[in-house]
Amino acid sequence: MPAIFSHRFDTPLYTGNVCVQTGLFINGAFVDASSRTTIDIFNPSTGKVITQVSEGTAKDIDLAVAAARNAFNTTWGLKVPGSARGQLLYKLATLMEESLEELAAIEALDNGTAFGVVKGWVVPFSIGLIKYYAGWADKISGQVIETDEGRLTYTRHEPIGVVGQIIPLLMFAMKIAPALAAGNTVIIKPSELTPLSALRVCSLVQEAGFPPGVLNVVVGYGNTVGSALSSHMNIDKISFTGSTLTGRKIMEAASKSNLKNITLELGGKSPNIIFNDADVDQAVNWACHGIFFAQGQICFAGSRIYVQSGIYDEFLAKFTVRSKAHKIGDPFGVDSYQGPQISSTQTERVMGYIKSGVDQGAKVHLGGQRHGEQDGNFITPTIFTDTRPDMKIVQEEIFGPVSVVIKFEDQEDVIQQANDTIYGLAAAVFTQDISQAFEVGHALKAGTVWVNCYNEVHAAVPFGGFKQSGIGREYGSYALEHYVNVKAMHININHKMG
Repeated sequence: MPAIFSHRFDTPLYTGNVCVQTGLFINGAFVDASSRTTIDIFNPSTGKVITQVSEGTAKDIDLAVAAARNAFNTTWGLKVPGSARGQLLYKLATLMEESLEELAAIEALDNGTAFGVVKGWVVPFSIGLIKYYAGWADKISGQVIETDEGRLTYTRHEPIGVVGQIIPLLMFAMKIAPALAAGNTVIIKPSELTPLSALRVCSLVQEAGFPPGVLNVVVGYGNTVGSALSSHMNIDKISFTGSTLTGRKIMEAASKSNLKNITLELGGKSPNIIFNDADVDQAVNWACHGIFFAQGQICFAGSRIYVQSGIYDEFLAKFTVRSKAHKIGDPFGVDSYQGPQISSTQTERVMGYIKSGVDQGAKVHLGGQRHGEQDGNFITPTIFTDTRPDMKIVQEEIFGPVSVVIKFEDQEDVIQQANDTIYGLAAAVFTQDISQAFEVGHALKAGTVWVNCYNEVHAAVPFGGFKQSGIGREYGSYALEHYVNVKAMHININHKMG
């Protein structure tokens, strides 16, 4: 039997005991991995091991696929009306609400994001997503299409089947909710760095009463479990959120196996454009939120900040003051805003980008160094100036609290610079001129454009990228389209064949 991780929180922000099953979740039960091996889970604030979880392998994926396929054919999919699926999803969301602080504490512990941020936004947003798709579950339907009086023609939107989902960090609800609402069964690989909250939710899935095999969770490494999911001949769809490099590998494996349906939400290098007429104080506040939220570890972080020359000096001065004011430290510390990077590997990667910026001639205006004890993965908020468009820190996704502030002169110039990237996930425009907002927003090659705000997402609004930022959309009704097969039915009423 797999071990249970128990932990006592005694912090200024949260006090309580938590228990998390550390096994794989397959066919409605927690089980040991076939290999009997484990993965160490580290506290990114200290670098110390929190616990171990079972390490899945390709054999465990085979077991999970068999369970998911059986559930799809017998107790889920077309065997269960959408209203019943919706009730179970809503029950899960309710149980998560009842455990909100506990889930937030677990996520902050092994993820490093400030407890206040996780409690105030991450977990509530996840709960809202599940409720949103619970409401959709009995409203997924085709349409009757008028052709002629001699036939009835209509479409059905049927679940695809067994779905493999590979996610980092905070994406559990975003992936499972539309897939389950549409009637698919799911095998999910959470990040091997941060699996604890996903495993805790599996206990709530049991409590909610989902049939065994509908949702399975296999923790493991990308080159084993991720690869097995992507190439498995009995998985019908793969959905991935992560780097563009890994997305390419998944796309290749999906095409070389059974040509799986894919959804990819990949990297970004998002531009945040601030014009002379913008409310500077608000632009500063939103820009800080855009780049430093979750330690910059979000794919749509506003890492390229373009400021028009008329307000550049004022903006940079205020942006610097605001960035310095961020409290960096223990996610459970009072007023902590910025926690540690997710791992020592990611910390070294971010520091490598900072070094490359210096080596290529950019100026470190603020930060550029590690913060506090070296055992923790903390990096100071970093601002670069005096950059060139060809620098790595301008072109490549860093996934950390590193921004570049770039002066521009006119609208045509900044649109060209903003679109000079392989990515196209998100962008922002700050201006009081509504005509300019529309014009620039329409010209930007990005799947999401915010005007006078940043990082604003909603369960009902689609999210996804252009160019090498991905394929498909998350959220809203658009996400559901990626989890159904559309079948056309032609019913002959009175046509005769001569």
